[in-house]
Amino acid sequence: MNIITCFEPPVSHARVDAPVREPLRVALVQHRWQADGAALRAELNEGIAKAAELGAKAVFLPEVTFSKYPAFVRGGANPAADAEDPDSGPTFTFAAEAALEHGVFVHASLYERADQGDGLGFNTAILVSPKGELVGRTRKLHIPISAGYYEDTYFRAGPATEEAYAPHSHPDLGDVRIGMPTCWDEWFPEVARMYSLAGADVIVYPTAIGSEPTFPAFDTQPLWQHVIVGNGITAGTFMIVPNRYGDEGEITFYGSSFISDPYGRVLVQAPRDESAVLVADLDLDQRKDWLTLFPFLDTRRPDTYGRLTAPVEREYPFGRA
Repeated sequence: MNIITCFEPPVSHARVDAPVREPLRVALVQHRWQADGAALRAELNEGIAKAAELGAKAVFLPEVTFSKYPAFVRGGANPAADAEDPDSGPTFTFAAEAALEHGVFVHASLYERADQGDGLGFNTAILVSPKGELVGRTRKLHIPISAGYYEDTYFRAGPATEEAYAPHSHPDLGDVRIGMPTCWDEWFPEVARMYSLAGADVIVYPTAIGSEPTFPAFDTQPLWQHVIVGNGITAGTFMIVPNRYGDEGEITFYGSSFISDPYGRVLVQAPRDESAVLVADLDLDQRKDWLTLFPFLDTRRPDTYGRLTAPVEREYPFGRA
């Protein structure tokens, strides 16, 4: 398992005042899905252990952490039959045990059981404290509908409530606020901006992305990374993006997990086809430095954005003049 670190945050070019917050050491684990559940758990636990040994306070894991990616084909009559409870199911149980064993916060992703009569569940990210307590939960808001990623036949979109973009914090993590959207959410600049407006310092996107079944020669990895890094620049946030890797049949996931800063610099990056642990120190006051020099939040014109909040016109998927 590769260990890739960045323990010296790059210089904050827009810094005027001395930082008042301590750097936050975070980590992610990139892994491949394995049919042998015990082997999969052992690999993830090894990654969490290595991150903890290197001083990480929080470790972040990829989307639907313990599941083979389900949405290669459309879901059947009851796609959520194997969904789980976010505070007592196998994913939470693993995260709680690992958090207790290694003394770190553990973030994971799961298929949440939520019976509303349509056979669907939620795609949910959770955060577990070193005491084994569930301290954060966020449901994926945007659901892909393209070939090989038929997630709308498995997952219900997270509800549009005031808590939808609420970042999570905890005294044991220090003065930091963490947003926890999921995968497809990373393509929407509105998501990063909403979290930024809510004061998030860090946005974490548990991810499962790879090849396009209908366009196998099209490598989307560079576009995927550019979009997330760019959204981090305009939101003034650190981005933590744990992806899986490996061939699962219809899709070969391309790994390339990374952590970037508000200046758009990639601090650490995993390879495309190997397990890896990324560990980086985040200079949290870089957010203030950057958004003071480039005050995107202060110079917005929300009075001109009404069309963004109008209902989606599905008969015009490419926009309407």
